[in-house]
Amino acid sequence: MKKYSNLILVLLVALATSCSAPKNVAYLWNSDDVDLSQSQYLYDAKIMPKDVLTITVNTVNPEAAAPFNLTVPTSFNNQSRSTYSQPILQTYLVDNEGTIDYPVLGRIKVGGLTKRECETMIHDKIKPYLNANEKPVVTVRMSSYSISVLGEVARPGSYQVSREKINILEALAQAGDLTIYGVRENVKLIREDAKGKKQIYHINLNDANLLTSPYYYLQQNDIVYVEPNKVKARNSTVGQTTTLWFSATSILISMASLLYNILK
Repeated sequence: MKKYSNLILVLLVALATSCSAPKNVAYLWNSDDVDLSQSQYLYDAKIMPKDVLTITVNTVNPEAAAPFNLTVPTSFNNQSRSTYSQPILQTYLVDNEGTIDYPVLGRIKVGGLTKRECETMIHDKIKPYLNANEKPVVTVRMSSYSISVLGEVARPGSYQVSREKINILEALAQAGDLTIYGVRENVKLIREDAKGKKQIYHINLNDANLLTSPYYYLQQNDIVYVEPNKVKARNSTVGQTTTLWFSATSILISMASLLYNILK
C-alpha cells in the first residue's frame, strides 16, 4: 500500500509541475489582467553622449544650405577611375557634455533632446542666416543606434537599430528568442545614463505589466542579458564532473591493470 502511495505522490508532483510550467515559459501570460491604456504613447529616443548624428539641411536654394551640409570625400573608386567618389555628409559625434560642433553655429547642446526637438532647435538657430523666404527643412538621424543581447538566446550579439526605436521583445526576436534554458522571469537590462552611471534592471517577461514598464523600450547601447536556468547550470556542472570522473576512472583502471600484470 505504501508503494502505491509513493507512486501517487510522484504523479501528483509531476502533474503540478506540468501545469505550472507554461507560466514560466509563456510571455505575458497574464495579459488579460493588465490595463494597457497607460502604454498608449509613442517612444522617441533621446540623444546621448557618444551618439553619431547625421544632420541634413534642405532649402529651396541649395547654395543657401551648403554651409550647413559639410561633406567628406570617400576613398578611391576603381570603377570610376577617380581619386574620390561621391562625397558623403559629415557626421557629428556627441561629446560627454552632450554637445556637437556644428557649422556656422559653433558648439550647440543636443544631449537629452529627441530627434524632433533637435531638428526644431537647429531650424530656429539657422533661420537668421537664411533669406526670409527660405523655409529650411532639418533632418537628424542617429547613425550609431545599437543594442546587445547576450546569454541564453539563439543568436547573441550586437544589433543595429535602423528605426531608432526597439522594444525588448523585438530585440529578443532579432536574437532568435530565448532558448528553453533561459530564465524568463529575471532578464537583466544593463543601462547607462547620460552621465555614464550604469544601472541593472530586472525584467519579468512572463508578466504583461512589462508593456507599461519604462524598460519596455530599449535605449541605444542597452545590454540585455538572459541568464541560464538551474537545469542548464546543473547540466554544465555534471558535464565537467563526468569528464573528470571518466578521466580518473581510466587512470585507475590503467594503474590497476599495470599492477596486476607486475604482481601476477
